[in-house]
Amino acid sequence: MTGSHQSLRVDTPVRAGGLMIVAVLLAASSLVTGSCRQSQPATDTASAAQSQSAPIAQRPEMHAEDFDPKPDTPPALKVSGERAFKTLKEFVALGPRYLGSEGHTKAEQFIVNHLEGAQIEQDRFNVQTAAGPFAMDNIIAKFTGKKDGVIVLAGHYDTNLPLKNTSFIGANDGGSNVGLMLEIASQLRTHPPEGYSVWLLFTDGEEATVNWTDEDSVYGSKQLAKKWADDGTAAKVKAFLLLDMIGDKDLHLEHDTNSTPWLVDVVYRAGKRVGQESHFSARSNSIQDDHLPFRAVGIPVADIIDLDYGFENIYHHTTEDTPDKCSAASLQVVGDIVMETIRALNTR
Repeated sequence: MTGSHQSLRVDTPVRAGGLMIVAVLLAASSLVTGSCRQSQPATDTASAAQSQSAPIAQRPEMHAEDFDPKPDTPPALKVSGERAFKTLKEFVALGPRYLGSEGHTKAEQFIVNHLEGAQIEQDRFNVQTAAGPFAMDNIIAKFTGKKDGVIVLAGHYDTNLPLKNTSFIGANDGGSNVGLMLEIASQLRTHPPEGYSVWLLFTDGEEATVNWTDEDSVYGSKQLAKKWADDGTAAKVKAFLLLDMIGDKDLHLEHDTNSTPWLVDVVYRAGKRVGQESHFSARSNSIQDDHLPFRAVGIPVADIIDLDYGFENIYHHTTEDTPDKCSAASLQVVGDIVMETIRALNTR
């Protein structure tokens, strides 16, 4: 693990993809700026993924309350925040995982090694980025269910390329979702899905290579969304749940207005059923993230994310993004919400 904990901050508006946010406080209707994902409604990123892809099929209108499980519905699969946190720490101990680095290769192998027992697909591709050409790898672990359809849980694993000359290890930003997703994988190995298939998607190239723009961001998601639209996979996906920056000790999950409204409501209702509604923020943001290319090809999406990392977002994209700023308790909260959301989605 790269050990320097000096606070090196990058003030250029780059997020885990590098985004500037404009937060709308619902109660006060005031604007707040921070350094994270872009907060404007995403159109260019979405249309870029959609261009030259197969036509989007119209989906029926959904209502969140229709997904509330009946009293006799089996309980959600349980996951362990403690085990997820342990995996988080092991993962970031590999060091920085920026594109083209030895750490990036180690991160790929770490994820694949922890997915034993799943059907693994590696979507390898080469892309010209703002910083030059890079090889990337989206890793997909498929757990086959008994119903016709797929629920996707996704999150990126790369770290910020502009911070490559620092000890930035992205414990919360990339590490937290990997820790939880690999814990979910371990449970799905023992308890295969009874409902829809569950695919765990570890996206590459989410981070900007220079500065976050529609062109310089979410490279892996744009690649895979187009592929799924072209080969018909997109039509089979019932829901796409994105996990990002979910390990913060002081956890407050955003309301993302770029996500699919009914699916956001399903997630919230799931959180309320498991007693975790206090972790949902009253703040609304229009967040640009890995979910947008999939939304562009007609897949219902929800970004489960905490954009405010430390006081005034002080830890985000700094060498202070280390495991001690994260907690097993936060991973347990998100794990409970996600598994209850999957339970709800399987009612339809």
